[in-house]
Amino acid sequence: MRVLGVDPGLTRCGFGVIDGTGGRQVSCVDFGVVRTPPDSPVERRLLTVADAVREVIATHRPDVVAIERVFSQSNIRTVMGTAQASGVVALVAAQAGLRVVFHTPSEVKAAVTGSGRAEKEQVTTMVTRLLRLEEKPRPADVADALALAICHSWRGPMIDRMAEAKAASDRLAKAHRARLAEAAAKRK
Repeated sequence: MRVLGVDPGLTRCGFGVIDGTGGRQVSCVDFGVVRTPPDSPVERRLLTVADAVREVIATHRPDVVAIERVFSQSNIRTVMGTAQASGVVALVAAQAGLRVVFHTPSEVKAAVTGSGRAEKEQVTTMVTRLLRLEEKPRPADVADALALAICHSWRGPMIDRMAEAKAASDRLAKAHRARLAEAAAKRK
Protein backbone atom coordinates (compact mmCIF):
# COMPACT_ATOMS: atom_id res chain seq x y z
CA MET A 1 0.00 0.00 0.00
CA ARG A 2 1.32 3.43 -0.92
CA VAL A 3 0.43 6.14 1.59
CA LEU A 4 0.71 9.90 1.25
CA GLY A 5 1.01 11.45 4.70
CA VAL A 6 0.35 15.18 5.07
CA ASP A 7 1.12 17.42 8.02
CA PRO A 8 -1.09 20.36 7.03
CA GLY A 9 -0.09 23.96 7.48
CA LEU A 10 -0.23 27.24 5.63
CA THR A 11 3.36 28.34 6.15
CA ARG A 12 4.82 24.82 5.93
CA CYS A 13 2.84 21.81 4.73
CA GLY A 14 4.88 18.63 5.05
CA PHE A 15 4.29 15.59 2.87
CA GLY A 16 5.75 12.10 2.85
CA VAL A 17 5.08 9.14 0.59
CA ILE A 18 5.88 5.63 1.76
CA ASP A 19 5.29 2.08 0.62
CA GLY A 20 4.12 -0.47 3.18
CA THR A 21 4.33 -4.19 2.57
CA GLY A 22 1.42 -5.18 4.79
CA GLY A 23 3.68 -5.88 7.75
CA ARG A 24 5.90 -3.52 9.69
CA GLN A 25 8.29 -3.06 6.76
CA VAL A 26 8.06 0.44 5.23
CA SER A 27 10.16 2.28 2.69
CA CYS A 28 10.40 5.93 1.78
CA VAL A 29 9.36 7.00 -1.71
CA ASP A 30 9.53 10.79 -1.42
CA PHE A 31 9.10 13.65 1.02
CA GLY A 32 9.21 17.41 1.11
CA VAL A 33 7.60 20.58 2.31
CA VAL A 34 5.39 23.14 0.59
CA ARG A 35 6.13 26.64 1.80
CA THR A 36 3.93 29.69 1.35
CA PRO A 37 4.79 33.29 2.23
CA PRO A 38 2.92 34.50 5.33
CA ASP A 39 2.27 37.87 3.69
CA SER A 40 0.42 36.35 0.70
CA PRO A 41 -3.38 36.27 0.62
CA VAL A 42 -4.83 33.12 2.22
CA GLU A 43 -6.51 31.99 -1.00
CA ARG A 44 -3.16 32.13 -2.87
CA ARG A 45 -1.46 30.15 -0.11
CA LEU A 46 -4.21 27.50 -0.19
CA LEU A 47 -3.93 27.30 -3.97
CA THR A 48 -0.19 26.71 -3.66
CA VAL A 49 -0.82 23.86 -1.20
CA ALA A 50 -3.53 22.38 -3.44
CA ASP A 51 -1.33 22.51 -6.54
CA ALA A 52 1.58 20.88 -4.72
CA VAL A 53 -0.57 18.06 -3.31
CA ARG A 54 -2.14 17.52 -6.74
CA GLU A 55 1.36 17.16 -8.20
CA VAL A 56 2.50 14.71 -5.50
CA ILE A 57 -0.64 12.59 -6.08
CA ALA A 58 -0.13 12.62 -9.86
CA THR A 59 3.55 11.71 -9.53
CA HIS A 60 3.34 9.00 -6.86
CA ARG A 61 -0.21 7.60 -7.19
CA PRO A 62 -0.88 6.85 -3.50
CA ASP A 63 -3.64 4.44 -2.48
CA VAL A 64 -4.71 6.58 0.47
CA VAL A 65 -4.00 10.00 1.98
CA ALA A 66 -3.42 10.25 5.74
CA ILE A 67 -3.81 13.73 7.22
CA GLU A 68 -3.08 14.90 10.72
CA ARG A 69 -6.33 15.65 12.53
CA VAL A 70 -6.46 19.30 13.53
CA PHE A 71 -6.70 19.87 17.25
CA SER A 72 -7.36 23.05 19.20
CA GLN A 73 -4.38 25.07 20.27
CA SER A 74 -4.24 28.36 22.11
CA ASN A 75 -3.46 30.28 18.90
CA ILE A 76 -6.76 30.33 16.99
CA ARG A 77 -5.08 31.87 13.93
CA THR A 78 -2.72 28.90 13.64
CA VAL A 79 -5.59 26.44 14.06
CA MET A 80 -7.61 28.16 11.34
CA GLY A 81 -4.74 28.05 8.84
CA THR A 82 -4.03 24.41 9.65
CA ALA A 83 -7.71 23.50 9.30
CA GLN A 84 -7.96 25.33 5.98
CA ALA A 85 -4.88 23.55 4.63
CA SER A 86 -6.22 20.22 5.90
CA GLY A 87 -9.52 20.81 4.11
CA VAL A 88 -7.77 21.68 0.86
CA VAL A 89 -5.65 18.52 1.04
CA ALA A 90 -8.72 16.37 1.73
CA LEU A 91 -10.57 18.00 -1.18
CA VAL A 92 -7.72 17.46 -3.64
CA ALA A 93 -7.41 13.82 -2.53
CA ALA A 94 -11.17 13.29 -2.91
CA GLN A 95 -11.08 14.86 -6.37
CA ALA A 96 -8.41 12.32 -7.28
CA GLY A 97 -10.70 9.53 -6.07
CA LEU A 98 -8.53 8.71 -3.05
CA ARG A 99 -9.67 7.68 0.38
CA VAL A 100 -8.79 10.19 3.09
CA VAL A 101 -8.13 9.22 6.71
CA PHE A 102 -7.33 11.41 9.70
CA HIS A 103 -5.05 10.44 12.58
CA THR A 104 -4.52 12.36 15.81
CA PRO A 105 -1.01 13.51 16.75
CA SER A 106 -0.99 11.20 19.80
CA GLU A 107 -2.11 8.23 17.69
CA VAL A 108 0.75 8.88 15.26
CA LYS A 109 3.31 9.31 18.04
CA ALA A 110 2.16 6.09 19.72
CA ALA A 111 2.36 4.14 16.47
CA VAL A 112 5.86 5.34 15.61
CA THR A 113 7.52 5.66 19.03
CA GLY A 114 5.35 3.60 21.37
CA SER A 115 4.35 6.70 23.35
CA GLY A 116 1.52 9.09 22.52
CA ARG A 117 3.42 11.80 24.38
CA ALA A 118 6.70 11.53 22.48
CA GLU A 119 8.57 14.70 21.67
CA LYS A 120 9.07 15.83 18.06
CA GLU A 121 12.72 14.81 18.10
CA GLN A 122 11.81 11.25 19.19
CA VAL A 123 9.35 11.02 16.29
CA THR A 124 11.99 12.29 13.86
CA THR A 125 14.56 9.80 15.16
CA MET A 126 12.17 6.85 14.84
CA VAL A 127 11.03 7.90 11.36
CA THR A 128 14.69 8.08 10.30
CA ARG A 129 15.33 4.57 11.66
CA LEU A 130 12.14 2.97 10.37
CA LEU A 131 12.65 4.31 6.85
CA ARG A 132 16.39 3.72 6.97
CA LEU A 133 17.13 7.31 5.94
CA GLU A 134 20.70 8.58 5.91
CA GLU A 135 19.70 11.92 7.44
CA LYS A 136 16.86 13.11 9.62
CA PRO A 137 14.06 14.60 7.52
CA ARG A 138 13.76 18.35 8.11
CA PRO A 139 11.83 20.43 8.92
CA ALA A 140 9.76 18.63 11.57
CA ASP A 141 6.68 18.97 9.33
CA VAL A 142 8.26 16.47 6.92
CA ALA A 143 9.07 13.98 9.69
CA ASP A 144 5.50 14.34 10.97
CA ALA A 145 4.09 13.67 7.48
CA LEU A 146 6.24 10.54 7.13
CA ALA A 147 5.14 9.44 10.62
CA LEU A 148 1.50 9.87 9.55
CA ALA A 149 2.11 7.69 6.51
CA ILE A 150 3.83 5.02 8.63
CA CYS A 151 1.01 5.14 11.20
CA HIS A 152 -1.61 4.57 8.54
CA SER A 153 0.41 1.86 6.81
CA TRP A 154 0.49 -0.06 10.08
CA ARG A 155 -2.97 0.76 11.45
CA GLY A 156 -4.94 1.16 8.23
CA PRO A 157 -5.51 -2.56 7.56
CA MET A 158 -6.79 -3.06 11.12
CA ILE A 159 -9.06 -0.01 10.85
CA ASP A 160 -10.41 -1.39 7.55
CA ARG A 161 -11.08 -4.82 9.10
CA MET A 162 -12.89 -3.20 12.02
CA ALA A 163 -15.04 -1.12 9.64
CA GLU A 164 -15.87 -4.25 7.61
CA ALA A 165 -16.79 -6.15 10.79
CA LYS A 166 -19.03 -3.28 11.95
CA ALA A 167 -20.74 -3.10 8.54
CA ALA A 168 -21.35 -6.88 8.62
CA SER A 169 -22.66 -6.62 12.18
CA ASP A 170 -24.98 -3.76 11.17
CA ARG A 171 -26.33 -5.81 8.23
CA LEU A 172 -26.98 -8.81 10.49
CA ALA A 173 -28.68 -6.64 13.12
CA LYS A 174 -30.89 -5.02 10.48
CA ALA A 175 -31.88 -8.43 9.08
CA HIS A 176 -32.59 -9.70 12.61
CA ARG A 177 -34.77 -6.67 13.42
CA ALA A 178 -36.68 -7.22 10.15
CA ARG A 179 -37.31 -10.89 11.05
CA LEU A 180 -38.49 -9.88 14.53
CA ALA A 181 -40.84 -7.26 13.07
CA GLU A 182 -42.17 -9.78 10.56
CA ALA A 183 -42.77 -12.34 13.30
CA ALA A 184 -44.53 -9.73 15.46
CA ALA A 185 -46.73 -8.72 12.52
CA LYS A 186 -47.76 -12.34 11.93
CA ARG A 187 -48.83 -12.71 15.58
CA LYS A 188 -51.27 -9.80 15.29
